[in-house]
Formats: sequence, C-alpha cells, structure tokens
Amino acid sequence: MLVQDCMTRHPIMVSPSIRAAEAQQIMAENKVRHLPVVGDGKRLVGLVTRTRLALKSDALGSLDVWEISRYVSELTVKELMLKRREIQVVTPQRTIERAARLMADFKVGCLPVVEDHDVVVGILTEVDVMRAFQEMMGLPTPGVRVTMRMPNRSGEFNKLMSVVAEKGWGVMGVGSFPTPRREDSYDLVLKLPDLSKEEVETTLSAVPDQVIVDIRTIS
Repeated sequence: MLVQDCMTRHPIMVSPSIRAAEAQQIMAENKVRHLPVVGDGKRLVGLVTRTRLALKSDALGSLDVWEISRYVSELTVKELMLKRREIQVVTPQRTIERAARLMADFKVGCLPVVEDHDVVVGILTEVDVMRAFQEMMGLPTPGVRVTMRMPNRSGEFNKLMSVVAEKGWGVMGVGSFPTPRREDSYDLVLKLPDLSKEEVETTLSAVPDQVIVDIRTIS
C-alpha cells in the first residue's frame, strides 16, 4: 500500500496571512488537527496544528484581558506555524510503512504529501495510517484471525500457504513480525473469511513445526 492509496486528498489549506483565530475556527468546524499552509501554486510554506495555536502563558505575561483579546485577534498563522524547514513531508509514491516510520522517528502526527516543487496534493495523518493498517489486516471483513508461530527459516511460509491453497481458502489479510524474545521464530497473522474457527484450528494445527498461538472469530 502506498501513501497515495490512503492519504486524505485535497486537504483544507490556509494562507499564512489569515488570522490564527480563523484557523482555529476552520479546524473546529472541519474536525481536523492540522492545516498545511501554502503560498502561490499550493506550494507548502508551513504547517499549523492545534497545538501550535494553543496560547502559551509566557506569551501573555502580565497582559490584562483587553490586551490579551487584542493580542489574540492580531495573531496570524505565519507567526505560529511550523516553517517549511521544520516539516517532514512525503510523496504519494512512498510506501505506507516508510511513512509510518518517518512519523514515529520524528514524533509527528501528520505528513503533508507533496509532489514536484512542494505542491501539496494531500495529507497523511495518524488516523490514515491506522485505517490503512486495519485494512491490510482485513479488519472490515468478518472471519477467523489466526496467529501461527513458525521457525525462522526458508520455506515455512510456503508450507503454510500450500495448506491454505489446498483447502481453497481465501485470505483477506496477512502480516508477520519477529516473535518477541525469540530470534529463532516469527509469527504470521492470517485473516480468513467465510470459515469457522473449528475448521481453521483443525487444519492449521496439523502443519508440521508450526503452532497456533492465537485464534479468534472476528465479526
């Protein structure tokens, strides 16, 4: 799955010159937490987030209520936004797992998606990544979710999938990860639709050198 398959296309974008209060209202009305800030040709110049719009107490100092009101009303997005040099971006052709790694490494909640010359074509958020993960694992489809533990050696995946193919089962989702605290094995998660838990358990428990560590019906 690529970023272009799960990003939010045509995101709401704002100009650096609009008032911060207006940006807050746009976020609230559209239930979003990030707004790409663009210049001519929808080129990325910054990013404003709900956190950036939160007023810090040290910025208000000893201002009275009227001074605070005036200060807030005069603030623009340009004064509060993250500058382009501070922003991590991604292209539509990047894989979703690489984009997720970028978000985790830099601890950011979104990545503006840009094409040539920093033109914004979308935005990828934590919610988009989580939704993509659910879809890859077949969560929207009812079925049986089974985790198989197998030796970390060549041919084990083929062995399991040969059994699945012989039974004529469909696969709606698949994922694998190293077994925690065990370098000699890894766990494979399969989502199998239109089957009973009992049928899957009976069949896969007979696969040589592999063991079912979790099996459950997902509805």
